[in-house]
Amino acid sequence: MEPAKLHYWILGWFSMALCCWCTSDTFTQSDSHPHSWKKLYLAHHWPVTVCKMNANDCHDPPQYWTIHGLWPDKGEDCNRTWHFNVTEIKDLMSDMRHYWPDVLHSSLNRTQFWKHEWDKHGTCAATLEVLNSQKKYFGKALELYQHIDLSGCLLKARIKPRSSYYKMPVIKEALTRFYGVTPKIQCLPPEEGEEAQTIGQIEFCFTKELQLINCTALKGESNPMQVHLKLGTQELSICNDTLPTYYPSEVQGHK
Repeated sequence: MEPAKLHYWILGWFSMALCCWCTSDTFTQSDSHPHSWKKLYLAHHWPVTVCKMNANDCHDPPQYWTIHGLWPDKGEDCNRTWHFNVTEIKDLMSDMRHYWPDVLHSSLNRTQFWKHEWDKHGTCAATLEVLNSQKKYFGKALELYQHIDLSGCLLKARIKPRSSYYKMPVIKEALTRFYGVTPKIQCLPPEEGEEAQTIGQIEFCFTKELQLINCTALKGESNPMQVHLKLGTQELSICNDTLPTYYPSEVQGHK
């Protein structure tokens, strides 16, 4: 082959290889990447409140905080070609069923909930090396969940489900004192004729190095992570410090 032709052949081959690399399922993160993110939210939800929001097919919810998801603060559905494969997390299945159940659809295929979380959030979190596979993503979420031990922390602070109300600042202060950071707490607003909000979701924030940080946005910083639990017309929102807060032990008012 002539030198000139060889040069163009090598150049063409290199360009093709580079193109294939750029479109592979795994990718690394840079600040200029369209799906770049700065922190992770580990969301816990209270199953009894989830059931209160939608009683359909919601029976005997767990009496402990379960995982809702592990969410980067920016980007959704970052790689639609990277399909969920439950066999990749078969070693985690026991913990997944216990700590990350589909509260609303306990009688259906639980893997649909996990598929949703992977498709929407996991494919974005995968820009971080420690989360760049399905097993790593779900496994690390379970590990962080165990480390946080939210149910245990609240019990140590003598905050447990009951029929009487709590003051939201008391819950906030207990969590901040225990973890050293400020989490994000969301509640179901009072229904018509009610006086109390109902606690529903608590999120903890982590850096890319998986260190706990405050979930409150810094001055001048946007906070793109909005409410992630809306069922019908009911929606969680940031808890009101002045309202009495209900931490329910059982689902009431099922229609």
